[in-house]
Amino acid sequence: MALAGAMYSAQALDDSSLDNSSLARDAAWVSTQSERITPRATGLADNLWNLAEMGYQETRSSAAIQDHLTEAGFEIETGIADIPTAFVASYRQGRGGPVIGLLAEMDALPGVSQAAVPEHSPIEGQAAGHACGHHLFGAGSTAAAIMLSRWLEETDTPGEIRLYGTPAEEGGSGKVYMVRAGAFEGTDTVLQWHPSDRNEALPQSTLANRSAKFRFKGVASHAAAAPERGRSALDGVEAMNFMVNMLREHVPDSTRIHYVITDGGGAPNVVPADAEVFYYVRDNTAADLEPVWERVEQIAMAAAQGTGTSVEWEVIHGNHSLLPNQTLNRLLDASMRQFGGIEYSPDELEFAKSLDGLANRPGHEIGDQQTIVEYDPSEAPLSGSTDVGDVSWNVATGGFGTATWVPGTSAHTWQAVAAGGTSIGHKGMLLAAETLTLAGIQLLRDPALVEEAQREFERKRGDDFKYVPLLGDREPPLDYRK
Repeated sequence: MALAGAMYSAQALDDSSLDNSSLARDAAWVSTQSERITPRATGLADNLWNLAEMGYQETRSSAAIQDHLTEAGFEIETGIADIPTAFVASYRQGRGGPVIGLLAEMDALPGVSQAAVPEHSPIEGQAAGHACGHHLFGAGSTAAAIMLSRWLEETDTPGEIRLYGTPAEEGGSGKVYMVRAGAFEGTDTVLQWHPSDRNEALPQSTLANRSAKFRFKGVASHAAAAPERGRSALDGVEAMNFMVNMLREHVPDSTRIHYVITDGGGAPNVVPADAEVFYYVRDNTAADLEPVWERVEQIAMAAAQGTGTSVEWEVIHGNHSLLPNQTLNRLLDASMRQFGGIEYSPDELEFAKSLDGLANRPGHEIGDQQTIVEYDPSEAPLSGSTDVGDVSWNVATGGFGTATWVPGTSAHTWQAVAAGGTSIGHKGMLLAAETLTLAGIQLLRDPALVEEAQREFERKRGDDFKYVPLLGDREPPLDYRK
């Protein structure tokens, strides 16, 4: 797999109270298993990359992951939360023991079709691409779940592995519906990862996020012959956008607001009777988000009143911020360091250097994939959002990223799609699978680590916390990408 030699961090190991000799011994077992499972894992990743199915439409992708798990002896429960592509795959050994959950995403993004080449080359007839690397996420977590099941069997250790097939992360909040349906009840800890352009297990939070489509209705008329009879729904959208843009001066620095007009009418000489604008609002936590969201709703009503139109809105998705867990993240950091960073072959290095339009973000340079970012316990929030946040407020959750993309690559770009379809993506995915497996073994071997993570989780969540999904009681928007 051309992984570099182990890069140890005594500080991380000391802080997490881990036995270094136990880690090294278990890491050797994981490496052997990883070599055996590599062809199947990379084959699954490539299959998902080629399918490139969007949110809630991942029928073949979900089935492919389930097939791998069924062959490995997992029991599958499908249709979780009334979502056809959501599932939970379980493998149990003996009675009792920790229940360890792994997350597996699978959805692609629209508008970023791309071949696995270092110049922009959309694939004809393909509407989407894995610009966030969820094909690697799904396949890597599946590989880890299978390796953990083999360890349970070989060692006859009591415990259970649950692989959660979670669709529609990109704007569909699939995990939120699964949480709301109780799919994570009885799970002691959750481990998850995400494709990235570097290797790190930092305990960072994310922003809470809610989105909605605001639909204005007016009265159509001939824009030239009878303009006085018309009431433009597009005027309602534009009035709303104008007032929201004024609102930006009067919100916290942490607030992020984005929108796109998804329906503005069909012809300039027809006063539009229908128009729609799609909004995202983000902030540090759900508590910070709520007052800003209320003002956006008030603006929508004011825009309708001022333009003689009406408005209604449909909440599409809502995600809580991510609740970091230092116990689990230190475990993941120490586990990743047993395998080290990623070495490029000459062909991979040539691909990386010739990747057209590479962002080359400061501090993200080719060569960084060989190292692991120093552990930083500050919990500084990221600027993005994820439905993993809702999982983390219900189960102690740890996560990390590996360099599946060329350093300097931004997510949601064709460059990310291109690298994700090559051996560069495979190497990052395999490092993630090995890290998940080694960390999972430590939790299964030592339930005291699970208890430590749970105590931290309860302390940070607080005694008064009550989970309320930010998307309310709406049903999953299974057609939101159609």
